[in-house]
Amino acid sequence: MNTKTEIFALIGNPVEHSLSPVMHNAVFALMGIDARYIALRTDSAGEAVNRIVTSGIRGGSITIPHKVSMMNYLDDISESARHIGAVNTFVHRDGILKGDNTDWIGIVRSLKESMTIKSKTIAILGAGGAARAAVYGIMQEGGIPIILNRTEQKGMELAKEFVCTYHPLKHIHDIRADVLINTTPVGMAPAIDAAPVADGVLKNFTWVMDIIYNPLKTALLRKAEAAGCCVINGLSMFVHQGAEQIWLWTGRTPPGDFMKTVVEKALET
Repeated sequence: MNTKTEIFALIGNPVEHSLSPVMHNAVFALMGIDARYIALRTDSAGEAVNRIVTSGIRGGSITIPHKVSMMNYLDDISESARHIGAVNTFVHRDGILKGDNTDWIGIVRSLKESMTIKSKTIAILGAGGAARAAVYGIMQEGGIPIILNRTEQKGMELAKEFVCTYHPLKHIHDIRADVLINTTPVGMAPAIDAAPVADGVLKNFTWVMDIIYNPLKTALLRKAEAAGCCVINGLSMFVHQGAEQIWLWTGRTPPGDFMKTVVEKALET
């Protein structure tokens, strides 16, 4: 690391669990890019922007809880991120702070490795930034999203915004869909035994996807397999969205297989 090394950062709270630094730093080294990716725990989006500007951070990732609030502090926002109403990526260039969203690309590419999204009914657990990205991506591909959320007002507002269906989470027993996607943090390490829904409802879905990648097989996915569902873990989405971030930061396409291997090895240790 020297004075020419560009700094990229993960902005959020908490950030200690994330493997983004491991993945991105490995790719920078492989591709010969003089850059370092660090994790910055920040309590507010305003504090995050102040640290980005004063430290000369060139770009990075935005995670919980700043994906929506960060939008208020950006100079420019991509069309997709504006439609989604959340950002997970930023680029700081020529004094301009631009936000983007690669979560939807990660979700879509991950799903398309296993199925055609068009005409599929896809139930989405949650109504936060990742859920917004999922709804947007699914609709872009011609799928039919159904939002399921514990807080009714938030779920209804999201459904109204995207003109799709909402059901309270307590009514999940009545839902039948091709796919169930968990976009909530329920089941993430260290609370690995938690699941966002009861075991008995999983038989109503052919596929169950969890965007959590640590652990790779969450309690939800273990229970879904036991119920006879096909499952998709969060690794593919994590790699796809990260690869798209590197392209936005550097204009270069990173090797996805290498990124996947790096994360898998990190999860084993």
